[in-house]
Amino acid sequence: MPEFYRNENRKLVHETIESLSKAESYEMVYMPKHGRTMPSVDVLAELVNKLREVIFPGYFGIASLRPETYEYHIGVIVDSAYRMLSDQIRKGQCFSCTQGRSKSCEECESKAPGLAATFISKLPEIRRLLSTDVQALFKGDPAAKNAGEIIFSYPAIRALTNHRIAHELHGLNIPLIPRIISEMAHSETGIDIHPAAKIGEGFAIDHGTGVVIGETCIIGNNVKLYQGVTLGAKSFPQDDEGNLVKGIQRHPIVEDDVVIYSNASVLGRITIGKGSIIGGNIWVTKDLPPNSRILQRKASKSFFEEGGGI
Repeated sequence: MPEFYRNENRKLVHETIESLSKAESYEMVYMPKHGRTMPSVDVLAELVNKLREVIFPGYFGIASLRPETYEYHIGVIVDSAYRMLSDQIRKGQCFSCTQGRSKSCEECESKAPGLAATFISKLPEIRRLLSTDVQALFKGDPAAKNAGEIIFSYPAIRALTNHRIAHELHGLNIPLIPRIISEMAHSETGIDIHPAAKIGEGFAIDHGTGVVIGETCIIGNNVKLYQGVTLGAKSFPQDDEGNLVKGIQRHPIVEDDVVIYSNASVLGRITIGKGSIIGGNIWVTKDLPPNSRILQRKASKSFFEEGGGI
């Protein structure tokens, strides 16, 4: 008799099933209340792929597009994406709202199509912003042969596509879904951008692995980051009961035309002035005036002697 048919093995499996099925066990991991629907990670991944196909037509999905069928092709994808997004928004709202007691939450049902349509209307601007990101990467990377190579293969564009989609959804106060979409890019590329972070046009992330951009970051135009850069919080204030205070402005403001080299950490609600350059492996925790140049060899001596803030 095969080993897994032995009585003691079946008994052990049965006991485990009973343990996992007890409320005190699954409530520990915040199982949603019965009746609440949940968004699907798989469906959201398919949705992002459809949107990527619309934003970069011919690069993803059908490669042999012709001008005479372009509008039809885009129309089919956008209509499908609209329906998918509307359903996922409804499920995300019902999962998060305090009134979500059944699968037919009327308030969530009524809001979702309008929110999905509003998001769809923002796709042309998302495409425009991403085109500026592609151009910034092409201009700044001597290894790039053409813009198409960047669209196809650069992790920064994959991460930024997810981010610009997630950011627009976040701006519509849609719960949960923006974070899921951002984390998809994080797991695929190693680039971690919170959907609430505000990023201007012409944004370039070279290489990208290990880049972290926090929730309340504001990044201007034509900014370039290298791998391992952290735009993070310096500390996490707590209330009188020891709970983290949420919603405060705790991440950097990076103005236009700033370059931050690999493994630099810029922490706290500080401002990095326009045109500044921050060298690799440096911590910055105080404001920098425009056109600052912060390098390791300067930071080790003259910068501290001059009262600079790192």
